[in-house]
Amino acid sequence: FASAYDTDDWIYRLMTMLQMVGVIILALGLPQLYSSVEHGGYVDNGVVVAGYVVMRIAMVGQWLRAAKHDPLRRRACLTYALWITVAQIGWVVAISVNTSVAVNVAIVLTLVLVEMIGPFIAETQLGGTPWHAHHIVERYGLFTIIALGEGVVGTVASLTAVVDEQGWSVEAVFIGVAGIGLTFGMWWTYFVVPQADILHARRERSFWFGYLHILVFAAIVATGAGLHAAAYYIEHHSELGSVATVLAVVIPVGVYISMVYVLYAVMTATVELFHVLLLALVAAVFGLAVLLAAAGISMANCLLVVTLAPVVSVVGYEVRGHRHAAQAIRNLHQD
Repeated sequence: FASAYDTDDWIYRLMTMLQMVGVIILALGLPQLYSSVEHGGYVDNGVVVAGYVVMRIAMVGQWLRAAKHDPLRRRACLTYALWITVAQIGWVVAISVNTSVAVNVAIVLTLVLVEMIGPFIAETQLGGTPWHAHHIVERYGLFTIIALGEGVVGTVASLTAVVDEQGWSVEAVFIGVAGIGLTFGMWWTYFVVPQADILHARRERSFWFGYLHILVFAAIVATGAGLHAAAYYIEHHSELGSVATVLAVVIPVGVYISMVYVLYAVMTATVELFHVLLLALVAAVFGLAVLLAAAGISMANCLLVVTLAPVVSVVGYEVRGHRHAAQAIRNLHQD
């Protein structure tokens, strides 16, 4: 919305503040939500949903305002507002339904799909809104950097665990190099792709660009959680074995790297054999890390091997892949 209709006036700022209030309310409800899930029974998501509804109602106001001042795209703006409103009615009804975790997950997935209907119709069937491709990519890039901060926090936790357990040692250095190297490699992997140029050439695929990023962000955060799991393992406070702990890092990193390539393939409508080769090499690196863990090699060395996965992707792109991307962009502009 901001890319298309950020007027930066007092109304827009107050609406933004209302969204911030919604975020705070949602965050305050997370402990009781997780507690209810842990203890079984019904899911206590009332405060979380209330905060989310506050956030989304603010967006309804924003879209209605945009519809008033942009007659050319009024139908698209009203479509956004309509489906957001329908979804919020569903969320409010969901609060009053005391259900099990499984049923609640089904309700949440249904309402998420309802939330997605509006953007899909507005952007693909009604001419869309005047967002700027480079601005959108910049925002997603900034969000990626914020999420990668979780990897830095996980590195600190792992490094602290090693230092507390063994003091400063070669293994401590390996943990530090692995954590920071992995985070840096993931950052480079994301930003090496010219996503702004691709999105600019294929605006009609913005829906996929936006929502596939949910998996990208989730994988980044899960990687940070995996590094925390490694810290618990090193401190002997984990119920996970060595292999399971390494997999807690390998799986999200694998999902992340795969999603970067999936985004490229979806946006350019091409599947390049060179990318398949790079993914195969990345998988081989992951397999080696798991085998080393199974053989009893230290966690620091296993994580150091995992760090090589994004390196394979980055080197492959810098050596050869950038030429493929440049040609793909030229082809997109010619279509």
